[in-house]
Amino acid sequence: MTSSFFLRLALVAGLAAHAGARADSVVYKCLDKNGRVEFTDINKPGCKVLDLPGYIAAPAPAPRAAPPVTMRQGTGRPPTASPVNFPRVDTATQRARDDDRRAILEDELRSEEKKLADLKRDFNNGEPERQGNEKNYAKYQERVAQMRDDIGRSEKNVEALKREISNIR
Repeated sequence: MTSSFFLRLALVAGLAAHAGARADSVVYKCLDKNGRVEFTDINKPGCKVLDLPGYIAAPAPAPRAAPPVTMRQGTGRPPTASPVNFPRVDTATQRARDDDRRAILEDELRSEEKKLADLKRDFNNGEPERQGNEKNYAKYQERVAQMRDDIGRSEKNVEALKREISNIR
């Protein structure tokens, strides 16, 4: 017998003896699309129930199909499931929270736009002033590249903040 057989047998025994394993759980042997073997307690397509000696398996549950997805009216997004006892927030409270969030995001946006303007001013269209410690041209080029990266990052932050603000109801 090969060592892979013993490895698989040890894996199955480990699954069966696992502290979280229940007496009525089922062990499946699955083959993925690459031909690798997987032992699991989840029934997936292409899996077979293992008949382990001394182990009485419960009947295998059928794989569950995903529930049909319907769209929330007017949003184009599927509804999110909420438990029955999930706390609800009244409209006025939610509107106040949204207003606070909008104010915070707009403050961050103003700050990021000011930072971007300062970075672009210092960048001077790719020709920033040389500093005293940049007698070596490579140091200057390194600082210019860092400034270019900082400007790009700041522009992305501005776009993301504008997108977040537009998503607030």
